[in-house]
This record gives sequence, C-alpha cells and structure tokens, in this order.
Amino acid sequence: MKKQNGFTLIELVVVIIILGILAVTAAPKFINLQSDARESSLQGMKGAIQGANSLVYAKAAISGDEKRAKAYWTGDSTKPDDDKGGVDIGTGIKAKTNFGYLQGLQTELQNAIDVTFNVGTSATDNEIATDNNADWTIFVDSGVATIWQAGAPSTCRFTYTESATEGSVPQFSAMPDGSSC
Repeated sequence: MKKQNGFTLIELVVVIIILGILAVTAAPKFINLQSDARESSLQGMKGAIQGANSLVYAKAAISGDEKRAKAYWTGDSTKPDDDKGGVDIGTGIKAKTNFGYLQGLQTELQNAIDVTFNVGTSATDNEIATDNNADWTIFVDSGVATIWQAGAPSTCRFTYTESATEGSVPQFSAMPDGSSC
C-alpha cells in the first residue's frame, strides 16, 4: 500500500483558526494607520511652525525688532532696504512679526515654513474657498490660524494664535488624538 502525502482536514482547520486569531488581533493595528499618520503629520506641521517661530524671533531680536507690534510693519516686505517691510528671515520676503513672532496670517506662515495652503471657509468645516492644490488648509480669523491636512476629518486640526502682548509667546491649541483624525 502506498503512503499518501498531504494535510489532513483537521490540520487545515487548525491552521485556518490560528490565522483567523492572528488577523483579529493584528487588524486593529493596521486599520488605525491612516489616523495615526494624520496625527503625526499634524504634529509635524506644529513642529515646523514652532521651529520657524524660534528662528524668526532670533532674527527679530538680532535686528532689534522683537518688541514691535504688527501695526509697525507698514512697508513693502519684498524690498530689502525697506525698514518697515519686516524682519529679514532669508527667504527673500521679510516676515511681518508681532512682538518678534510670526503673525497668525496665511502669508506669514507660508513664507516662514515654505508651505502652500488652501484657504478654508471656516475654522470648523472642511470646505475649501480657495483651492491651491495644496496638502494643507488654513482658515485665519483675527490672528488665529486654524490648520488641517487636506482630506482629514473636521476634528483633526489645531490652531495657532499669534502673540497677544509683548513678552508673550504664540499659543497652540491641544493636538487631537488618533481617534479624532
């Protein structure tokens, strides 16, 4: 009699059950990757703004402009010799600061962190008023910039509030957790 090689039905069922248990255990880790990636990107944008703000403040302090309110900057930021054009941050366009830090304006943030923003219609929904084919969207209202990634849920965003007074630093809202993104 010839001996047959192969798997028995019981062996196949056991392997399928083990694979099912592994899939159920590992699936939540993979399902949550997109929201974790959005949360990390949002943290990265916040870090970029914080880093740019540190450099801008240092440049403002070196030039003696760290105590100037935003109303001081009335000149042309594209002219290198215009003393009221802003603080030279090395991008070719001067930054118009508020007490040494970036103003909560689209143009100032774009200049300092070298990013392009879409423009949102409000701070709470994802509708875009001006589509610049960008990865990030911004809505600005009275020195408060709300920033979110294109395609992210409306709960996955943060705000940047410019300095209110001399000696104060810009404020960031609490960052959303992964389940909000």
